[in-house]
Amino acid sequence: MLSNIPFSLLELAPMPKGATVSETLHKSTKYAQRADELGFNRFWLAEHHNMLGIICAATSILVGHIASKTDRIRVGSGGIMLPNHSPLVVAEQFGTLESLYPGRIDLGLGRAPGSDPITSRALNSDMSRAERFPQEVTELQTLLGPYNGTHPIRAIPGEDTNIPIWLLGSSLFSAQLAAQKGLPYVFAGHFAPRFLYDAIELYKREFKPSKVLDKPYIMLALPLIAADTDEEAQYLSTTSQQRVLALMRGSELWLQPPVDSMDGLWSEQERAQVENFLSLSVIGGHVSIRHKLEMIVKELGVDEFIFTNDLYDSEKRHRAIEILMELKR
Repeated sequence: MLSNIPFSLLELAPMPKGATVSETLHKSTKYAQRADELGFNRFWLAEHHNMLGIICAATSILVGHIASKTDRIRVGSGGIMLPNHSPLVVAEQFGTLESLYPGRIDLGLGRAPGSDPITSRALNSDMSRAERFPQEVTELQTLLGPYNGTHPIRAIPGEDTNIPIWLLGSSLFSAQLAAQKGLPYVFAGHFAPRFLYDAIELYKREFKPSKVLDKPYIMLALPLIAADTDEEAQYLSTTSQQRVLALMRGSELWLQPPVDSMDGLWSEQERAQVENFLSLSVIGGHVSIRHKLEMIVKELGVDEFIFTNDLYDSEKRHRAIEILMELKR
């Protein structure tokens, strides 16, 4: 079953405390190159701002860098947070990327700010932008499509590149919009599992065929903790548990080494919150991971998986994606 499901990766450029930005981005590049060698379908980069420990604020620049250092894999945004940017600027940036790396660029869009409220205002003082998200998606489609002869503004470059646009979401809003526009949809299960079933059901039910898609296409984002044994994977998973705990406490988000036990590091209430946040995590060795992914495909009918893989040790991180691709044999 998994042999026919594309596997992709979502990167936040996680940074251990004491590392430099250059070191972190170098590791992300090596990670992307290994994914390219292994046959992953896409390598997407997120957009986050003002978060110590996450080095992916300048998303379009990172997309270009990774595309330049890889050969085959599609590279894109997971996603560009559209309220932070002018549609014209996004069209010009991604039109340039598509012109440099034809047939390899994806444009994933979200309507969240990817930051805290103060940072959001620093990025864009117009706090009503998120409400105009549907109109701005339409504007981007126009700018990236063929010139219609009447639109007063043209994206040069960008026009007629027809870059694939994806809508990302963690609620019903983006699912419904993707369905109405006939666009592929990505559900953010790596941090917001609550509306998974409702969002996918809504997207499938209300989907309208379009010029770019004749039937629904669902990509599900999941946290991955893969290792050679279930026991090792459980140990390695404490890195992501510590990070989510820090996020909930409003602390810095440095990538922390795994620990033997989380006991004493969190309260019972915090433990429940972290476990809920990470409830869709795929944790274990080959057998456990295969079982969970096959159950998800059978239950939800997803078309593609995209995994976050926040392990502390780079070698363990590379081994995790090797294990994933071994499931396709």
